[in-house]
Order: sequence, then C-alpha cells, then structure tokens
Amino acid sequence: MGFLDNSGDIILDAVLTDTGRMRLARGDGSFKIVKFALGDDEINYELYNKDHANGSAYYDLEVLQTPVLEAFTDNAASMKSRLISIPRNNLLYLPVVKLNEVYDTSTAKHSSGYFLIAVDTTSEDDLEVDSTGVSIGGVLMGETPGRGGNRIRVDQGLDTTAISPGRTLDPLLVETQYMVEIDNRLGHLVSKDDATRASISFVDDDSVASYYLSRGTDSEYVSEITDSSNSAQQAIAGPRGTKLAFKVQSSLELNTSDYLFDTIGSTGDITGKGGASSYKQIKTTIRVTGVNTGYRIDIPVKFVKKV
Repeated sequence: MGFLDNSGDIILDAVLTDTGRMRLARGDGSFKIVKFALGDDEINYELYNKDHANGSAYYDLEVLQTPVLEAFTDNAASMKSRLISIPRNNLLYLPVVKLNEVYDTSTAKHSSGYFLIAVDTTSEDDLEVDSTGVSIGGVLMGETPGRGGNRIRVDQGLDTTAISPGRTLDPLLVETQYMVEIDNRLGHLVSKDDATRASISFVDDDSVASYYLSRGTDSEYVSEITDSSNSAQQAIAGPRGTKLAFKVQSSLELNTSDYLFDTIGSTGDITGKGGASSYKQIKTTIRVTGVNTGYRIDIPVKFVKKV
C-alpha cells in the first residue's frame, strides 16, 4: 500500500476487493457491479485556507493536492469515511450515529469500557450479578441471549442543542438501514427481545459477517425514536431519527473450545458474583454503519470465558 501523487493529473486507480475477486472467479456470469461508494479517508479538511494570500482560487489547493492512497483489496481496511449525497445544500448539521449508554443500565458498557459477552453458562452465572446480587451492567449472555435485559443500542439524529429535539428530522437525514459487521468466528447478531438470530447478508474472506437491518422489515432491530423531550435517557441532543438495538450470541466454537481464546486472545481477571476470577478474553469490535448517511461507529466488545 502506498500514496499516489495527486498534485498534477487526476488519477483513477480502481481494484476489486478480495470478495469481489472471489465472486468474479466463479465465472458463472453472476458477478455484476450494481453500486459503488466513494470515500475521503486521506483528506484533512483543516488544510482549507480561506486566508490564502493569493485569493480564493487557492483556498482549497492543499486539499486538492493531498496524496491519495492507492487502491487496495482489503475491504476491512478501506473506505472508512464514505461520502454521501444529500440534495439540500443549506444544512447546518449532519446526522450522526451514537452509542446510547444513558438510556438505563441495560445499555451501558461494562466498567472495563467494553461490552462483555459471556460465552458459556458458567461465565453467565458468574457475571449475571455481583456479590451483592445487583445486576452487572454491560454483560450480554452469549450462550442464552434471552437471559437478562442487557443489550447494545445506538441512536441516530442531529446531536446538537441548537435545534430542539421536538423538531421533526428531515426525512433525507433519517437513517432507515444499518449495516452491522462482526467477526463470524466469534458471534452472531440476535434480537433484543426474543433472541432470534438475524440473517447474514454475506461473509467476506476475512470471516467478517455483514448484516443489513432495515426499518420496517427488521422492526425487532430498527425502530423510530419517539421520545422528543430533553430526557437524560437520550444520547442525541437534537431531532432524532431511528435507533438500532441488538444482542450477541457467542459462536459454538467459543462455547465449546478454547482454541480461539488461546490463539488470538488473552487472560485477565474480571469481578463477578464470586469475586475476581480469571477469564479468557478476546477483544474485538462490532462496526455499525448507517447505509444512507454513511456514519459509522466501532463498538468495543470482549468475548469472555471463565477459566
């Protein structure tokens, strides 16, 4: 991977991702490019200089001449900042997707700064409550997701106090579909209420599973935020759009084997019902991307198993 000089002629450098090459290699005529995305990962917009001595033609010169990354095939590392198209050009604020940890204790992270996913019954029993019998926040039951109410929730809207949350969010700015990416070797998405497993859209060559969840067709995951007050339970300060809520079920491999824990994980103490105990741990992230707005967040999680 390197940088391409962008100071002269405009360069178009395009490649297929590893997944695209795999589908093309099938040779059955099924490979068709039906959409594409643009990104600006390399661009630093602070280089825009409206005080340039040579006038307005030079304000964005440094931005336009920024070296750009050459195209590479690893879809997990490319296109982290996607561009979006919005017909209106008079917007003062753009929508964001934000982790909601303030709704109540059931949506907050664990005190370690991660969401903990207990992969077997022994771990669930130890991490369900603390030594005083109080539910431990940020712990999701990975073997039996229907057990307990803890979940992961993200909210979407305009996160500004300049506009009242009572105002209706412009339909163009409402996120109606989310893409959730998770390492398929470690876990699967399930609904927050009845722990029904979501359908995987595809799994790429890095074993990353992508789930597309839409308002209307996946109402158990995506729904409108109806609270338009200044409630402390809301993560979005201004007009609100939709929310996404889900749980995670651990994979059968993590549940029955220590191989992945020993290969890519570590060991550390976690305090549960029986006090501090040694746990095998795998740190990873769950990536949530708004398909319409392009906004993305990475949610830190740990799959944990009591030694």
